[in-house]
Amino acid sequence: MSDVRRARPEDAEELIRLRQVMIDSIFAGRSATSAESDTGWHAEGTPIVRTKLAESEGDFAAFVIDQPGRPGKLAALVVGTLEYRIGRAGNPQGVIGHVFSVATDPDHRRRGYARACMEVLLDWFRERGAGSVDLNASAEAEPLYASLGFVRKPDPSMRLNLRDA
Repeated sequence: MSDVRRARPEDAEELIRLRQVMIDSIFAGRSATSAESDTGWHAEGTPIVRTKLAESEGDFAAFVIDQPGRPGKLAALVVGTLEYRIGRAGNPQGVIGHVFSVATDPDHRRRGYARACMEVLLDWFRERGAGSVDLNASAEAEPLYASLGFVRKPDPSMRLNLRDA
């Protein structure tokens, strides 16, 4: 298996491409809204991702595996951030990891790439003092996350899209 490495600024376009693969797979088999299938955000998002990847000591990290024999192309990625919230029992420091992008190129699935990347991201969270890690799991990916120790939780989450409000 290829080695997991920290993503670099020059990987930004590939991160965006694989994020779209993830978004498309979430909505496969059901009708996506125009916002979910729109790829116009790629051009605006790429420079932001490039900047985040350049901040090696920041609270954003992406770990990737390169496609064998295809320089500049990624086979898999995981992306996460650290957040601070006022502490609580079980996490008095209040540091929480959040995984928000896990994707494998369709031609490179079932090779353990996502698991390898997730394990490195989880180590990165531990090294930075995270007391817990949250993620949203698709039904397809849930067995992977469960095997890493994630459990479903009751979630009273709500969202306000500020661009629409």
